[in-house]
Amino acid sequence: QAQLVESGGGLVQPGGSLRLSCAASGFTVSMYTMTWYRQAPGKERELVATITSPPGSTLYANSVKGRFTISRDNAKNTVYLQMNSLKPEDTAVYLCAAKSPSSGAVRYWGQGTQVTVSS
Repeated sequence: QAQLVESGGGLVQPGGSLRLSCAASGFTVSMYTMTWYRQAPGKERELVATITSPPGSTLYANSVKGRFTISRDNAKNTVYLQMNSLKPEDTAVYLCAAKSPSSGAVRYWGQGTQVTVSS
């Protein structure tokens, strides 16, 4: 059974860093477009970062460009989101998704991990 499990969220002060992990089972992440989304209370879900199947092109929301980095470890079948210079407005539930590279439709969702940026 295919599954995505996020981890690494938590409480961090403004300016701090966190690294989120999204571990996949039942399918191979390198064959999918892997995407991090986030959803804050009362707001719509926002695409944060994407990494495609090879050649592994990346795309970022303007709000996180230069601060966040998405990467993939094929050996561990895991996708990461390194988040630096965190701001209070980055507070949200972060979700990992696997999209079909042909249709762009989400095939699998993770359960999400909470990130709270506060002093």
